[in-house]
Amino acid sequence: MFLMGQHTHWRMVGMPMTWEMWVGMALIPLGVALSCYGLMPRRPGSLPLAGGLQFHVADGVALNREHWKLVLVLIVTLAIDVMKPATLGFVMPGMSAEYEISRARAGLLALFALTGTTVGSVVWGRVADRFGRRAAILLSALMFIGTAICGAMPSFEWNLAMCFLMGASAGGLLPIAFTLMAETVPAHHRGWLLVLLGGVGTSAGYLLAAGSAAWLEPLFSWRVLWLLGLPTGAVIIFLNRFIPESPRFLAQAGLTEQARAVLARFAGSRTGLEPDDARHPGAPPIDDEAHPVAGARELLRGAHARISSALLVCGTGWGLVNFGFLLWLPSNLQQLGVDASAANALLAKSSLLALPGIALVIWLYHRWSSFKTLVLFIALSTLCLLLFALLAWLDLRSSAATTAATAALLVSVSGVIAMLIPYAAEIYPVQLRGSGSGVVAASSKLGGILAALMALTGFFDHFLISALVLALPMAASAWLLARSGVETRGATLEQIQQKLQG
Repeated sequence: MFLMGQHTHWRMVGMPMTWEMWVGMALIPLGVALSCYGLMPRRPGSLPLAGGLQFHVADGVALNREHWKLVLVLIVTLAIDVMKPATLGFVMPGMSAEYEISRARAGLLALFALTGTTVGSVVWGRVADRFGRRAAILLSALMFIGTAICGAMPSFEWNLAMCFLMGASAGGLLPIAFTLMAETVPAHHRGWLLVLLGGVGTSAGYLLAAGSAAWLEPLFSWRVLWLLGLPTGAVIIFLNRFIPESPRFLAQAGLTEQARAVLARFAGSRTGLEPDDARHPGAPPIDDEAHPVAGARELLRGAHARISSALLVCGTGWGLVNFGFLLWLPSNLQQLGVDASAANALLAKSSLLALPGIALVIWLYHRWSSFKTLVLFIALSTLCLLLFALLAWLDLRSSAATTAATAALLVSVSGVIAMLIPYAAEIYPVQLRGSGSGVVAASSKLGGILAALMALTGFFDHFLISALVLALPMAASAWLLARSGVETRGATLEQIQQKLQG
């Protein structure tokens, strides 16, 4: 159907929905449901007894070929995942022209996508805790392929529905990649590799989206960016053969032999799955991870309640700043005497200055402290917002001050999101790790939804007020996390749980 559009310059608006398309659309959710059933782990009748398995020796090994293979595959997977929502900015101009809709109506596409990512982060977290990390990645790839049909949709409303599903699959894959990485790499290298995964994967995803739009959109219109869901989803499915299931999830599911086999790939001859008996008299207490999957409500109960609250407030505040304040910053900079072209150039220059900030984040997270580095960058984001408020209050039209404030805000905001989900993937136990990472990721998208709704009221037109108001949740999350955060640098996942319980 898409190829028939070559005779109409790839315009398909107003074309009738054929019965083949209706049947195909019905088969997509049916196929996903059947695949979901097929991916359910075949659990034994009872879980293994506590104390039967040890994972701590795998935390002491050096990075080997299996670790680097997993890192590279997850970077490619994450880049494809980030590419999906990143294409929205390149899709909307052509879509608006073809469907002859206003910019405000086209903006519904971003709102539906953000809502989808919010829902997907929560749902996929539960899927990862119940079906497995590898299964959740496979289901995301299948939904990427399914939503590729949007490239042939003749009406705008169907694009909205498919954009929601695309957002749901994209929002779910991001925290799952961090969860799998956290449960597989050695403790000494876990922190910096998680931040590296987020920084490189996100940057590569935006580059893929921009490159695809520049190369393919002039030839095949905006619709081809939707159709890329088919080949990119197929790439993830192919790469999945190089993605092992988490040994901790397998142990939690009662699949001891499978856990032993996977762990042997990463620990080599030091399998670390011997019983905790006299052969290891000095071994620390080890959580055998054989627990039933808990409900997401457990995130706000017990030992994890305070730190979950801090991360959720931080995620929501970050979403408000990133999808609200930064989105409207080019137009608000004009209030400080910066013209439109200079504002774009300023943001481009500041973005380049922000790139070395990821390297600084990785170094501090690995060498200094995990949660203190996160608190530091949250506090820096707060100070940058207050600096913008001060510039607006004093009506200070200084190019140097504006450039410094913009660059500092981009560096600090990029640093916060580079650490937020990786830190969440470290602090939750295995039965809550997928859900915890997903809910924290969802909070950042929830902030984006709130920012979109606030923009409809003209809130971000008031530069001084918006900067002051958005500084509040960031400051609150820094204070909460400074009180409740635990150090994860160099600690095993079991030791982190002992710190929280203590």
